[in-house]
Amino acid sequence: MSSADLEPETLVAHIGKTAGKVWHVLTENGRMTLPKLAKAVGGSRDTVMQAVGWLAREDKVVIEDQGRNRFISLR
Repeated sequence: MSSADLEPETLVAHIGKTAGKVWHVLTENGRMTLPKLAKAVGGSRDTVMQAVGWLAREDKVVIEDQGRNRFISLR
């Protein structure tokens, strides 16, 4: 099921669940690039980016740009 198929409240819940997966992947693996994180989480890049934004808003992650790469890590 794609995120386009979900109702708005269900979509928010889906992004929240993905944020939990992102948290666990970063806990296990440490700092990762956004593409590697999306692959490890097993979600679409857009949903993973939304989940990272959710965690960033809660001040749970650090987002660093280095050259052409964007790295995500836990605080």
